[in-house]
Amino acid sequence: MSLVEEVRQSWGWVGIEPVEVVGENDFGNLIIKDEDGKYWRLSPEDYYCKVIAANRAELDALSSNQDFLQDWYMAALVSLANDQCGPLSEGRKYCLKIPSVLGGAYGGDNLATAPQVELVRFSGHIARQIEELPDGAQIKLRVTE
Repeated sequence: MSLVEEVRQSWGWVGIEPVEVVGENDFGNLIIKDEDGKYWRLSPEDYYCKVIAANRAELDALSSNQDFLQDWYMAALVSLANDQCGPLSEGRKYCLKIPSVLGGAYGGDNLATAPQVELVRFSGHIARQIEELPDGAQIKLRVTE
């Protein structure tokens, strides 16, 4: 299955109709163009997929926004993950073992690698289940086959 199709199946519930992945970073974040020409950012570690630019001109403007670029490239975290987990192999991205929205730390023993498609799938599945919960709500994860 293509990454675009995985985004459609795992995150379509937020309203995205993806047509193309136009960017990705080492933590599996994606910039996705939708059928209306809007650009979305999917962040597996923070469990969100939201519009970041209404059109290409707005996306181009983000390319000079230092706050956005720092957040996008995650240079310090990527360096730490590379030191702890080694270089990325084909199709894999760095990730947080316990996502930040579930209390996971950005570093230390919480860093790992995973197949990118699984990061998209897992984050979309969990995000959908917890989207209505207030901050600090208690959750119970149940793993099923």
